[in-house]
Amino acid sequence: MWGFITVLVDSLIPRLKEVFELTFFQAGLVQFAFFTAYGLLSIPSGFILSKIGYKKGILLGLTIMGVGCLLFYPAAAYRTFPVFLLGYFVLAGGMTVLQVAANPYVAVLGSEETASSRLNLSQAFNSLGTAIAPAIGAMFLLSDSIKSSDAINSLGSTEKEAYYLQEASAVQSPFIILAASLLLLALIVSFIKLPNILDKKEGEGLGYGEALKHKILKMGALGIFLYVGAEVAIGSYLVNYFLSMGMPELIRNSEWMSAISEMVVQQDLANVDNKAIVGAFVLFYWTGAMIGRFIGAYLTRIVAPAKVLAIFATMAISLLAISMLTNGFVAMWSILLVGLFNSIMFPTIFSLSLTGLGERKPQASGILCTAIVGGAIIPPLYGLLTDQFDFKPALFLMVLCYFYIFYFARKSTSFISSFSEK
Repeated sequence: MWGFITVLVDSLIPRLKEVFELTFFQAGLVQFAFFTAYGLLSIPSGFILSKIGYKKGILLGLTIMGVGCLLFYPAAAYRTFPVFLLGYFVLAGGMTVLQVAANPYVAVLGSEETASSRLNLSQAFNSLGTAIAPAIGAMFLLSDSIKSSDAINSLGSTEKEAYYLQEASAVQSPFIILAASLLLLALIVSFIKLPNILDKKEGEGLGYGEALKHKILKMGALGIFLYVGAEVAIGSYLVNYFLSMGMPELIRNSEWMSAISEMVVQQDLANVDNKAIVGAFVLFYWTGAMIGRFIGAYLTRIVAPAKVLAIFATMAISLLAISMLTNGFVAMWSILLVGLFNSIMFPTIFSLSLTGLGERKPQASGILCTAIVGGAIIPPLYGLLTDQFDFKPALFLMVLCYFYIFYFARKSTSFISSFSEK
């Protein structure tokens, strides 16, 4: 559910950009509202979880997410951008509670050496949601054409009201279904027995200062910040990037590419907006992440996780360079393939950052989840660079993010070696 919702946000951004006639920087504020919740609420969530336990924390998170989805109903009805931003913030607030609880929970369910493998496996199922979301977004959020403010003002009062109702319904329906699903899931979880692994000693005091004394944790937090920012920025602007390269016409003129797009949106391409035609291919970005995590769960068992991370970061940099230097289908597929190499980054950086932290893992998780705020900072910055220099030059910001991840992987190798010797 949280993977699905995170990526559905990406599908809504091109729509909101047209509805409210936003610049790319302003459109990036959607991700700012969403990921700021992680920056503000991760450490408080860790404190709450230490008091109420994981199960009640999960129920609280799911309920808050449901309320966030319900806020999209009035936001769409009244065409109010600030209410959309509020809905995103509340929705992400619930997801923050789940993130802070789930990642250390999985990490401590076995040995420290295999924590990366377990996190990759569990997040592969999270990625199943991210793989499905682009298809749903293309069908429900991107398939209809959005009128400009001038075109709307030229309509009669009856036509204008009908247009507003139709436009609002396209957003309201999927989010009402999501709200109901989340609240149902909360009800189901309330009847499930979950093992209590939160030791009383770990819940007595925050201890964040002690955790921050570990250099590997501070480096990992910056790695999480840059990774999440890069992954979200790429995913958020893929539709607009493809539109800027004129991909809809190329896809229509290609038999196999048009067949793929039609299969995803389930409509004839003559009847759908250009956003949906290219939006269908965002599916491959997130599906690559899912496939990569299943592969990564095995790879990080037989190869040192830090080495796998370094290789994957190098591949992401190479693919971005290809996309920057080419056009057409080569540029399109190279950036989509970055998703495959994004796959193991979050769980691997997360588990490497917990090395040697022992009983400070819950506090470290709060710090690492706070770093997810990178998803609030990098996308608007990328949007600002796009407004100034266009998409391809702006991708250099993503290259810098992945270069740091490569650096972190190399440094963590030496840290883990010295820790093992101790």
